[in-house]
Amino acid sequence: MKHLIYLFSSLLYIQTWAQEPPAQPLPLSLEEAIAIGLENNYSSLKSEKEVEKALAQKWEIISQGLPQISANADYQNFLKQPVTLIPGEIGGGEPGTFVPVRFGTKQNLSATATWQQLIFDGSYIVGVQSARTLLQISKNAKIKTDLEVRKAIINAYGNVLMARESVEILENNLENVTKNLNDTQKIFENGLTEEEDVEQLKITRLSLENNLNRNRRMLSISHQLLNMAMGLPVERKIIPTDDLNTLALQFYDLQLLEESIPVEENIDVRIAQNSAEAARIYVRLEKAKALPSLTGFINYGTNGNSDSFTFFNDDQVYYQQSILGISLNVPVFSSGMRNARTKQKQLEYDQAMLDLEETRNQISLEIDAAKSDYRYSLENFETQQESLTLAERIENKNQIKFFEGLASSFELSEAQRQLYTAQQNLLQAMLEVINAKVELENVLSTKKYSEEE
Repeated sequence: MKHLIYLFSSLLYIQTWAQEPPAQPLPLSLEEAIAIGLENNYSSLKSEKEVEKALAQKWEIISQGLPQISANADYQNFLKQPVTLIPGEIGGGEPGTFVPVRFGTKQNLSATATWQQLIFDGSYIVGVQSARTLLQISKNAKIKTDLEVRKAIINAYGNVLMARESVEILENNLENVTKNLNDTQKIFENGLTEEEDVEQLKITRLSLENNLNRNRRMLSISHQLLNMAMGLPVERKIIPTDDLNTLALQFYDLQLLEESIPVEENIDVRIAQNSAEAARIYVRLEKAKALPSLTGFINYGTNGNSDSFTFFNDDQVYYQQSILGISLNVPVFSSGMRNARTKQKQLEYDQAMLDLEETRNQISLEIDAAKSDYRYSLENFETQQESLTLAERIENKNQIKFFEGLASSFELSEAQRQLYTAQQNLLQAMLEVINAKVELENVLSTKKYSEEE
């Protein structure tokens, strides 16, 4: 009976779940997609956790120099009390004999509280100074991650727009070619053109159908990639509200080519600086381990004794105790171990400084390369716009000539292929303008991120 009830409940739950309406399509602009992605992207969420861990680690380091209080309680019940042998002559016995005796009570209860305080420790001082650097490393890593997430979302969003517009263009081209094919078929049936003209248009239509099917599949995949970049379930329906041409014009910014920043503001350089600073702190930490450390403590305790469990009785006697102490630890001789460790950390610091210098040079090169790529993308965008205009004009003229009998099917087919190529080149040029600008913004590490710290 229980199994039947469970099965019925499960079926009812599945039926209810199946009747739940699917999530409504979510229309998003590019900026809205970026905002959602920065909150939900897996890498962004993990980097945020790293910042939280660094904050906790910072407090862990600081708290080591703050008062530490501990307490403990200990209860003992000797099921068999230990026996101690004492010389017999103590109690008037014969020399050489021993008398078994038991010392203490059968049950004991004690409680102690201890206050410990670090008075001086060179390692602690260096550790406190390093806490800020550790936090800054995590924050800069978060900024780097957010820049990469933003770049990934923009790229994915642009790919969706390109795939969507490619499908629309191919559908229009297919519709036009199909119309031309039908008209040419009728002309052929009337004996006014050759069958080769019909076959040539059929080849063009088959090619368009194949490309259209491929682009429809790519559109579906690009939607899933956009959802992944945003940290949303891949099955969630997203409707981009921007179009590729408008975005390309928004990302068309000649002034960005004139922008320059001190190379130290680049996020990769700042991360390299953090790494060098951390290496320097490790050198100081190893040196600080050669300094003496001083700690103090005070404790207070009480204990009670009884042959039976009377510790909660009013007449139970407790004996108090308290200790105040200071402990000084002075490293004297380590057979060169501390020097070896310090030398290793010094070499790691030297390596970090070399990495920093290399990163500065690398970023300078990347900024110049990114500007060059962005400038080319802007020039190519203008070139492809003009090329498309010319290709449309050529295709239109050849289509008119074809139906007037002044151009062959091969000439029309060549003009059509040239038009289709120009259409795709313009879409690709638009996408390259968007991606190249994002790449340049990333390598410039736009100042708004450093201002938000």
